[in-house]
Amino acid sequence: MQPPKFSASRSFHQELKRRTNAYFQEAGKSTTGGKSLFFKAVLLTSAFVAVYLHLVFWTPPALLAVAECIALGLIGAAIGFNVMHDGAHGSFSKSKFVNQFAAFTLNVMGGNSFMWNMKHNLIHHMYTNVEGVDDDLDAQPWLRLSPEQPRRFLHRFQHLYFWFFYALLFIAWIFFMDYQKYFKGKIGEMPIKKMSATDQGVFWGFKVLHLGLFVALPIYTVGFWSWLIGFGAFACVAGFTLSIVFQLAHTVEHTDFVVPHETTRKIEDEWAIHQIKTTANFATDSKLISWLVGGLNFQVEHHLFPTISHVHYPALNKIIRQMCEEFNIEYHEYPKMRYAVASHVAHLRELGRR
Repeated sequence: MQPPKFSASRSFHQELKRRTNAYFQEAGKSTTGGKSLFFKAVLLTSAFVAVYLHLVFWTPPALLAVAECIALGLIGAAIGFNVMHDGAHGSFSKSKFVNQFAAFTLNVMGGNSFMWNMKHNLIHHMYTNVEGVDDDLDAQPWLRLSPEQPRRFLHRFQHLYFWFFYALLFIAWIFFMDYQKYFKGKIGEMPIKKMSATDQGVFWGFKVLHLGLFVALPIYTVGFWSWLIGFGAFACVAGFTLSIVFQLAHTVEHTDFVVPHETTRKIEDEWAIHQIKTTANFATDSKLISWLVGGLNFQVEHHLFPTISHVHYPALNKIIRQMCEEFNIEYHEYPKMRYAVASHVAHLRELGRR
């Protein structure tokens, strides 16, 4: 597939970068995470390891064990939002090694940082909500997320059953989708670059490590059925949490879903304006939500400046809002997370009925 092309105009983006650079120069701040993010990473990973060890080697009574598995899923998702995500974008630290180390938390959890970089950093961030290109919109045949996708009878009820498939995301991701991309050599219809010997070794080595840590060892220590219930609780909670946070950023009522010109493959807007039109924020006044989801409730800021750590997004929010007012560009933001969830459900309902 020929990748789409954005408008050659870059006036908005250039001015936005100029003001953002001026902010960091005047404030004397680095664009990376700093000590606060490092402390959060240590706190979250330590909590994850402690709960994992307690479950596997000092297994508590059944109800407490299930509660700990749920907590493990939430902590795992928080590590993905706060540590892996910034590391994969190179914004966790000034050190390339530290960024790679942070990104590799995904490999330990069962995913693959190479595939994530291709799918998320290179495709999703470049072609957000572009039908046929952005793989995040592809949940066919179970869900219809974009107006251009074919409608099936079962989609009439997708606003009722979507949570079930969101909960299965993590399981499908680590046990199926990574392998599908690996053997097809494509993400959707977009080819991925050739994997080096190191990339190959990391892919298979960490897949085996994950199976050892999260499947074989727990089955050996607690038994198959106890593992199945515990792993199911952990994976479904992590999957639903990851899914809902990312879906609230793009698949809501007010964001655009873009179709490139059929022959020229051109998109009318410049890249930065396209990002604003296809992205939405939620609950940016909530420090607790911002802390837990790694600033991904500031999704507009993240998409415009993915290599800047999420700890700076509240400051960037003011700059971008001002720019949108000056250029007469609609800025999408839901003041409460529940409003964003309601909008996502309404979006699914509308796409299921029309």
